[in-house]
Amino acid sequence: MASAVTIPPTARPKGRASFLSRVFSGDSMAQALALSCATLILVITALLVGELWVHSALAREKFGLRFLITSVWNPVTGEFGALPFIYGTVVTSVLALLLAVPFGVGAAIFLAELAPPKLSDAMTFLIELLAAVPSVIIGLIGILVLVPMLLIVVPPIKDAFGDHPPFFFSGPFYGPSLLAAGFVLAVMIAPFIISVSREVLLAVPRDMREAALALGATRWETTWQVVVPFARRGVLGSVFLALARALGETMAVTMVVGNTPKIATSLLSQGYSMASVIANEFSEAIGNLYPSALIEVGLALFGLTIVLNALARLLIVATSGQEAK
Repeated sequence: MASAVTIPPTARPKGRASFLSRVFSGDSMAQALALSCATLILVITALLVGELWVHSALAREKFGLRFLITSVWNPVTGEFGALPFIYGTVVTSVLALLLAVPFGVGAAIFLAELAPPKLSDAMTFLIELLAAVPSVIIGLIGILVLVPMLLIVVPPIKDAFGDHPPFFFSGPFYGPSLLAAGFVLAVMIAPFIISVSREVLLAVPRDMREAALALGATRWETTWQVVVPFARRGVLGSVFLALARALGETMAVTMVVGNTPKIATSLLSQGYSMASVIANEFSEAIGNLYPSALIEVGLALFGLTIVLNALARLLIVATSGQEAK
């Protein structure tokens, strides 16, 4: 009868060798690398906010919170108020969402659920190409194509609705306006909504579709009542990703918004955005107060972006909480 062979246990490294083996193990290195990347993002964000805060000190000390609620922007007299730029940024971004979200979500549903695979892949490729077009090219198209079209389309709308509250189509219309900027932004953000929403819809488990069809639902009922609600959080994420792009867009908006620092209820009026005023005037800003005021506009834009994204996150969390109930 063969005797059992006993294999002695491998000796574990002790002391310094044991510590080094734990530190330089694959899991520890991967964890340290991931932690470093996440920390680097926080450090860069903190440095960015710090630089904006330091270089806007002169304007903050002189104007305080009045800078955010006054509408006078006069570099000659040294009076600066960012309210027209905040207003223009919010109005054009909201208008772009109102135009792009129904179109984008509808196109994503068609490409993910209803279109033949070959057609869906071809159109998705073209949409992704559209998302890569430089913003200055979109601005040129806005000047050469969109504005002339609006000069033809807007007058009948103005005659029908311009004299009625809330007077969104009142006053003279010369082409460059908040309305034109909203349309240009809608063209720019629609590809993001379509691409991300399509991927989210395609990620819905196939079993859910088959179960709904087996219960007698039509293809459209399955899409609208099962697939879209399941992918709601992802679709909302695509919308707020597009909102972040709209808030920070510069060149395309600058070319069609009119660049006039005023507040008007009419979408046909010219306006200004926060990113546009920085791009237009920073190179010409003289003295100390003028550049400081422009940098404070950038700080306000950064804060506005953070606030809107935080509200978006809360909306997504609230939506998921309702779904869980």
